Amino acid sequence: MSYLKFDKELMINLEYSLYRNVLRTNRRGAYQNTSISGCNTSKYQGLLVMPVPYMDDENHLILASFDETVIQHGAEFNLGIHRYAGDNYSPKGHKYIREFNCDSVPKTIYRIGGVILSKEIMFSSKENRLMIRYTLLDAHSPTTIRFRPFLAFRRISQLTRENEQVDRSYREVENGISTCMYFGYPELFMQFSKKPEFLFHPDWYKDIEYLQDLLNGDTYQEDLYVPGYFEMSIEKDEEIIFSAGDMMVEPASLAKEFDYEIHRRTPRSSFYNCLKNSSHQFYYIPGKNEHYLLAGYPWFKVRARDQFIALPGCTLAVGKQDDFEKIMDTAIPHLRSFMADKPFKSYLKQMDDPDVLLWVVWALQQYHSEQRERFAEQYAGFLFEIIDYLAAGRHPNLAYHKEEGLITTYGRDVAVSWMNALLGDKPVIPRSGYLVEFNSLWYNALRFAEEVAGETGKAKEASDLGEKARLAGNSFKEMFLNDAGYLYDYIDGNYKDPDVRPNMLFAVSLPYSPLERSQKKSVIDYITKELLTSCGIRSLTPKSARFHPHYRGSEHEKKTAYFNGMAFPWLLGHYIEAYLRLFHKSGLSLADRIMVEMEGEMQNDCIGSISEFYDSNPPFVAHGGYSFAMSVGELLRAQRIINSYQ
Repeated sequence: MSYLKFDKELMINLEYSLYRNVLRTNRRGAYQNTSISGCNTSKYQGLLVMPVPYMDDENHLILASFDETVIQHGAEFNLGIHRYAGDNYSPKGHKYIREFNCDSVPKTIYRIGGVILSKEIMFSSKENRLMIRYTLLDAHSPTTIRFRPFLAFRRISQLTRENEQVDRSYREVENGISTCMYFGYPELFMQFSKKPEFLFHPDWYKDIEYLQDLLNGDTYQEDLYVPGYFEMSIEKDEEIIFSAGDMMVEPASLAKEFDYEIHRRTPRSSFYNCLKNSSHQFYYIPGKNEHYLLAGYPWFKVRARDQFIALPGCTLAVGKQDDFEKIMDTAIPHLRSFMADKPFKSYLKQMDDPDVLLWVVWALQQYHSEQRERFAEQYAGFLFEIIDYLAAGRHPNLAYHKEEGLITTYGRDVAVSWMNALLGDKPVIPRSGYLVEFNSLWYNALRFAEEVAGETGKAKEASDLGEKARLAGNSFKEMFLNDAGYLYDYIDGNYKDPDVRPNMLFAVSLPYSPLERSQKKSVIDYITKELLTSCGIRSLTPKSARFHPHYRGSEHEKKTAYFNGMAFPWLLGHYIEAYLRLFHKSGLSLADRIMVEMEGEMQNDCIGSISEFYDSNPPFVAHGGYSFAMSVGELLRAQRIINSYQ
């Protein structure tokens, strides 16, 4: 039985199926994403979305959809589905769906009278190419299938309209055609494993709407270009494979390639396997010796903070030590260039965020816990470089204060932490000065560096680092602890921010904490009572007048709500780690319950993955990137921590 299976009743109910989507990727930044009904509900969705690096740094929608029409005895049954103005859907191919499952690949079963047709979608792991395998499982009379491609050739953040600039020409290639709508784009090769007939009949399908964009107050209507259609007969038990990509293929090899790719897939047969598969989807390998993690889908690129927070979970927690090393080794030269204030070009963006290097240290610490000897050889030197750089005050927005041993940042006019929502060019939450998570990470970094210095025979360095850590720890408690028993969120001059936020969590979850056990317990009690939800940790206590439990309304209202109440799954990894550090095996029941509740999200939003954030009150609707690396990585790391206690 499939773990991710949706029956006829769910599939024909558009109120359900339009709000669940499926994602498949390669490791070059390309992806296929649509709702499980087959109807695109966002401008970011489509069958072939890919980067075009020589044009810009965005992804581009090339092939939006591919409609199938089954023909018997002259009667046509169109299996496609599109939304048009006035809440009209045409055609209504979803009514023929009998089952959808997503075990190894997305598979839809259609039934039209006596015809039973299977459709399986596969994304090539090596190329920017989509494959669809059609299998006629049953038919009692001669059957023909017509295929109509809907083309876009646009940036995913934009929409297109009928225009005269379109190049309508095409050329025949083996078992298909190639075409390119606009100058500068790569050719799109559409080929089959069996020779089709192509009928050139160019047309525009106007005013196609995207429901999710409409509901989000975004632009939502466009025209899509159809150059014509392919047509061929199909026999009972026959398989036909369609390929669409930026490279020509050998049609005779498609069946073998499809089977090869499907056998490489880990079945999505459990919560863990779904998370593991999702973690692999964030891999981005633009060149032979370049390895990164994308922050998420559908619109994110490589962001430094996100990469290093997600890295241990997306690699070490699933037994991919080599991948950790490849990603870290790719990043280190760029980080060194940044620290040396040298110009450089990198896919790794936002390296100047002041906490990035602190998260790099934390990621290295996770690796060190598994590979001490190899760490000493590969990364110990770089660790000391980071500590020296930060302690010398060379970071453009992170100052080290020798008197109290803590660090400050300027964030009144710029977003400096992971709470980085902006209204205009100003941060919604202007956290500035001594930030509680920055200094938790700093104390942890000093203690970790002290540990490594001792292991590598650097006695004097270890002693110096220990002194810095002791000073920082004492100052931390004196500065951040308040009489109520939790930690101030940040301290800017004489102002001590009293909001109960999750940033104090890191003072308990990190391997080294400046707090005593009773203080840790008090902090965790506050987080448990005021911030813990079934889908993440709230970004602000409901007791605050600024608390927003739902992400809705105008753009201004949503950005205000983003870090003033939304619940973030990635924080659950640190919460579970902190909770089990305090309560050991007696905390397992709560940790297991959290994971069971998150498992329920496997059939929501982007099925088989975890979204960026959720409403923090029922019904806990998902928002933001619908497959988010930090969310997936930290839940994988949490599961590994739970297993270690069990």
